[in-house]
Amino acid sequence: MKLIAEYTDTDLGYSITEDAKSGKKNVFIEGVFMSAESKNRNGRIYSKKVLEKAIEKYNQDQVITGRAVGELNHPDGPSINLDKVSHRITELKWDGNNVMGKALVLDTPMGQVVKGLVEGGVQLGVSSRGMGSLESKNGANYVKDDFLLNTVDIVQDPSAQNAFVNGIYEGTNWSMDEEGHFIPFKTVEEGETEMMEPEVVEEEPIVEEIVDNSKSEIAGFEHFLSKL
Repeated sequence: MKLIAEYTDTDLGYSITEDAKSGKKNVFIEGVFMSAESKNRNGRIYSKKVLEKAIEKYNQDQVITGRAVGELNHPDGPSINLDKVSHRITELKWDGNNVMGKALVLDTPMGQVVKGLVEGGVQLGVSSRGMGSLESKNGANYVKDDFLLNTVDIVQDPSAQNAFVNGIYEGTNWSMDEEGHFIPFKTVEEGETEMMEPEVVEEEPIVEEIVDNSKSEIAGFEHFLSKL
């Protein structure tokens, strides 16, 4: 499976609500988070059937349970880094072939950065992050039905997404283990992969010095007997 990111070209909307009791202000971002049945800027097409399956699973497993968090800018892998989380996705729903999303900006360090940017008038965007296989046909890459949506991140520079997809992860495949963790595989030759395991540093054996004290003990005992 490939790590796939898709930037959404449409502008986001922002809304700020204030709690009547606490006076706390909540900042939301909303707009088109993903699209189906059209070729995107990376030359990929998601059929609505494939995307519906992925969105339904993500809603059930992540959104409804309050686990649907995303980061400010893309990390270097599919996993969520909690220290980089900036928002929680509260809603994903269909409008035609578009997936409309809404996210609450959190009071985390990265969330505070997002709030500051929004209040300063910076136009941000969103970019989905998922895992899947591709099939080339009719001049486009179609995302296959094994696609899994990991999250939707907040990004600022859409041009950086091309480097993310076509550079950093070129030649890297990912597999899911029995516990649901993604494991990277590095392509060796076409059709062959090898697992990227952490380097194991062999420890040098500890040699204990054994001191033979038997001779000194015998000499001391003989000296004791000579005094009797």
